[in-house]
Amino acid sequence: MMPSAEAPATDRSRLGGIDALRGLAVLWMTAYHFAFDLNHFGFIRQDFYHAPVWTVQRTCILSLFLFCAGFGQALAAASGQGWPHFWRRWGQIAGAAVLVSLASVFMFPKSWIYFGVLHGMAVMLLLARLTVAWGRWLWPAGLAAVALGLLGPWAHAQLGSLELLNQPALNWLGLISRKPVTEDYVPLLPWLGVVWWGVAAGQLALARGWTLTLGRLPALPLLPALALLGRWSLSWYLVHQPLLIGLLLAVTSVLR
Repeated sequence: MMPSAEAPATDRSRLGGIDALRGLAVLWMTAYHFAFDLNHFGFIRQDFYHAPVWTVQRTCILSLFLFCAGFGQALAAASGQGWPHFWRRWGQIAGAAVLVSLASVFMFPKSWIYFGVLHGMAVMLLLARLTVAWGRWLWPAGLAAVALGLLGPWAHAQLGSLELLNQPALNWLGLISRKPVTEDYVPLLPWLGVVWWGVAAGQLALARGWTLTLGRLPALPLLPALALLGRWSLSWYLVHQPLLIGLLLAVTSVLR
């Protein structure tokens, strides 16, 4: 679950408060993945694919990341950030998505990640950039995206001809009746709606002058560390699982 490409703390398209919120999501994600790894190596026994205690956490973590990503696009557009800068950051995310897919083939050959959070974020950030001028219409657009994603199973029940949307070539859209067999799946619908709400919230914060308060938040205790983690979320996303898995492999070898 995750991340945004890094940028210097002085970048005018960033706010310390949003970075801190993303940093909180990073910590939560790390704890979640550590529990997942404990389950994978047999230290605990949990159903991460169906038990609400885990599925709800995943939804919350992912929502935080995507909302912050949308908020950041609103700030970037308002600061006059051009397409060359956007493509540099987008390239980091897209490249990281490829690395995640390759790594997942080795660890989960039967359920490798072909459209996880980084893949979805790469597509959604591009769409957010192209639609940033929609302004207040992003609120209903986000609601429509979320509704369409949630109504997928109902639509399939009414129209059997939609089965094609369950196939790998199209299930990344999110209009599905069953989840594909993959370790991380973040389709456009309903998640694009969360990104659009993030853009709309960022534009609202700019219009109301709330960004000054958000920029000052990291001055509060503990928040500077969260903001720093949030600014380097993509790097941490890429290294935290190898570190956790390496640790558990070491512990497993000792226990044997």
